Amino acid sequence: MFPIRLTDHLDDNRTWVAPIAVSGSLSHDEGELAAEIAALADGMEKAGEIRIFPRPLCRPAKVLLAGIGAGDDAGWRAAGAAVSRAVPGDEPVQIMGVPTDAVRALAEGLWLGGYRYRDGREEPRSAAVDLVVPDPDEDPASLARAQVTARAVWLARDLANTPSSLKNPDWLAEEIVGAAAKRTDVTVRIRSGAELERFGGLRAVGGASVFPPCLVEMSRHPAGATRHVVLVGKGITFDSGGISIKTRPGMKTMKIDMAGAAAVVAATLGASDLNLPVRVTALLPLAENAVGADAYRPGDVITHYDGTTSESTNSDAEGRLVLADALGYAVAELDPDVIVDLATLTGANAIALGPRIAALFSHDDELAGALQAAGASAGEAMWRMPLPDDYCEYLRSEIADRHSSPAQGAGAVVAALYLREFLGDQVSAWAHLDMAAPSWADETDLDLTRGATGWGARTLLRYLETVSASPR
Repeated sequence: MFPIRLTDHLDDNRTWVAPIAVSGSLSHDEGELAAEIAALADGMEKAGEIRIFPRPLCRPAKVLLAGIGAGDDAGWRAAGAAVSRAVPGDEPVQIMGVPTDAVRALAEGLWLGGYRYRDGREEPRSAAVDLVVPDPDEDPASLARAQVTARAVWLARDLANTPSSLKNPDWLAEEIVGAAAKRTDVTVRIRSGAELERFGGLRAVGGASVFPPCLVEMSRHPAGATRHVVLVGKGITFDSGGISIKTRPGMKTMKIDMAGAAAVVAATLGASDLNLPVRVTALLPLAENAVGADAYRPGDVITHYDGTTSESTNSDAEGRLVLADALGYAVAELDPDVIVDLATLTGANAIALGPRIAALFSHDDELAGALQAAGASAGEAMWRMPLPDDYCEYLRSEIADRHSSPAQGAGAVVAALYLREFLGDQVSAWAHLDMAAPSWADETDLDLTRGATGWGARTLLRYLETVSASPR
């Protein structure tokens, strides 16, 4: 990642960036240059808008105007991302007049906007960016937290953007082990083969692939932790739909069907980097949903970790089957205070909420509120959806304990109700985030780059920060 530094003075040899608030006025006062810039800023209202002001015979030789909208975190984050993309990577930059409370959002935007997939052809930014703040020593933790957050998102994006020709369950598990090995307080256990005997959903989904499934359990238990948060991430490394095969367009982005697992891994490692005093266990059921002689069939009955059974009549509703095993294991073995699962679970998420908003399901108002607040602070939108008990009628099966993929509408809601079945009466603080839509961006915009977005890593990390600051 390119360096970002805090300073209290301007350097004429660097490109200057002037943040412009929605009113069109400067968010600072920089003497003689201010009047010139203010005149050019007329009508700048959009956060992330960039105007270039060349000054070939002066110092600095170039000034950029960057819109910060209302001057909130979202505006500063958008401005940072736009600057990363507007200025050549080898050109040193200074951003003028940055309030201390804007440092984290601005730095996150700079790093997120500067992301490039590691196998991409375009070189990432290399030159430093200086943020001119009133007192560089006032809140140095903001910059450090921004870097941890951006690094987590970069990791989640890298994992999700990796083509499935390389990314199978074993490869992904090895990447997770390698990343965890850099942290002394994180351990990883991988279950495969006979160790998955009780994980019937995971075995069924991964049964047709030449790459066998596995369950990755990543644990971090710092001394003094009073809360135990279990994070569960769907990890389908490619989803063909199985026997209920997808269309060709439907398979186009299915390399990111493990984006939930990527976000969970990134947030857990980020909690370690921030040394948060909260216990975190990440459960990552990894499988490839392939077509083959060993594929599970419509109408099959699957026995899960908790001993209950599901009738599946759609092999393209595979994510909930692997999550069901992980949830059952978490309840039976881990004694969690909170469970949060993330999954690219249903196309109904996009139909209901569009391409940028995840669906949040929870009966726990406190947990739902905390996740919504974390998402708002991090710049990841979600909308709380209902869990109507009368819709549980759709889950009834004549040959199993429940039906995993009923044909009725409300697909995202019914999928969430299905997952709730595996919590029993022991865990009340549970939330499910269906992030199928916002996990991918068709175009580069604001702090997103085209491709996998790393959605969820920021929200989970912000949430874990609040958990670590709260008593049990």
